[in-house]
Amino acid sequence: MAIIITDECINCGACEPECPNNAIYEGGLDWSVADGTTVKGQYELEGGKMVDANARQNPIDDDIYYIVPEKCTECVGFHEEPQCAAVCPVDCCVPDPDREESEEILLNRKSKLHL
Repeated sequence: MAIIITDECINCGACEPECPNNAIYEGGLDWSVADGTTVKGQYELEGGKMVDANARQNPIDDDIYYIVPEKCTECVGFHEEPQCAAVCPVDCCVPDPDREESEEILLNRKSKLHL
């Protein structure tokens, strides 16, 4: 499952530089698939929507840091545990109960993001 940041976030920013996929963004900032990855050209988001990897996408949250689920691999293939959760001083980086994903899915996403 992807990691989410809960409303308890204090906007300290400790999580953002720890993400190997650049999947964490400050609230209100837009994102793109290409940020921090090697993806070029078209990329398929969840639900089958095709986007240019460099195209800016709307923020998922305007108030607190957020994690783009299409870029989150729970640090599988990089670290033993999600680094955002490891450094969060208020324990607000938690597994998203609505997004259960196998290690195989997470590794496949990692390989798509880092060619």
